[in-house]
Amino acid sequence: MSLPVHPLGSTGLEVTALCMGTSPLASMPQLYGYDVSDERAVATIDAVLDSDIRFIDTSNGYGEHGEAEKRIGLALAAHVGLPGDFVLATKVDPDPVTGDFSGDRVLASYEESLQRLGLDRVPLLYLHDPERIPFEDGVAPGGPVEALVRLREEGRVDHIGVAGGPVGLLERYLATGAFEVVLSHNRYTLLDRSAEAMFVAARERGIGVVNAAPYGGGMLAKGPDVQAKYGYGERDDHVAEAARAMADVCASHGVPLAAAALQFSLRASFVDATVVGVSSPERVAQTIEYAGLPIPDALWAELDALVPSPEYWLG
Repeated sequence: MSLPVHPLGSTGLEVTALCMGTSPLASMPQLYGYDVSDERAVATIDAVLDSDIRFIDTSNGYGEHGEAEKRIGLALAAHVGLPGDFVLATKVDPDPVTGDFSGDRVLASYEESLQRLGLDRVPLLYLHDPERIPFEDGVAPGGPVEALVRLREEGRVDHIGVAGGPVGLLERYLATGAFEVVLSHNRYTLLDRSAEAMFVAARERGIGVVNAAPYGGGMLAKGPDVQAKYGYGERDDHVAEAARAMADVCASHGVPLAAAALQFSLRASFVDATVVGVSSPERVAQTIEYAGLPIPDALWAELDALVPSPEYWLG
């Protein structure tokens, strides 16, 4: 299928509705339960470069010693660089040994990413998981937000965003006026609507909206009997029960649960792009197939009736 292309807020960037997430390619078995070899990772990136997807999301902190970025760099080198119609976003992370997340660390993180990726610059750079430091430290003089703004002012990146989990904290960072894009994960899915109001408000302000992890870390792709965790952690049984009921409703319509979970995000008018982590070339093809699979309108109302109470959302 031909993927829709959307403007990313007011940045001027054009992105495909599907974005390839590269966290699984870093080979983090403690998080995902499986290893990914260099060869498989590069083949997966090759499959994305050869597909209709034109948006890749990665991070300095994906894998030990930045494995995800290194593997992207290997693939890009074989393709003689990043295709001109591609948007590649990465994220700055704390020092993996000391935990330092100062402004100086932001600058160092970005330089490490460029070296691994084999690029001179990226168009979009995120502050990654700022919940790891107090908000006051994040916005303090000499802190990470100031450093990101400086990178943009100096023309070393085109646009900056904030990417993380807790909605309330992301809203505080957006309120600073520094950020042009917001990314939240696991908080706008069939099972959890925590980020919806924030996404809508951001869209109204011209901030780009990127929704990551529409499968909730695997529960909505593999089913709760295979993946018992939601959002990479143990959750109340109500969440798994709702996922199981949703899978049954989808099956009654002949629709894979994963396809409904993906299209739930893709059909949201306030979401510019949806990040899906993939770990094999076959998953790239399957994700594109699920994005275009016909889904009857009646199914959405049935799924909405099964959403767990907000008390079970990540928030």
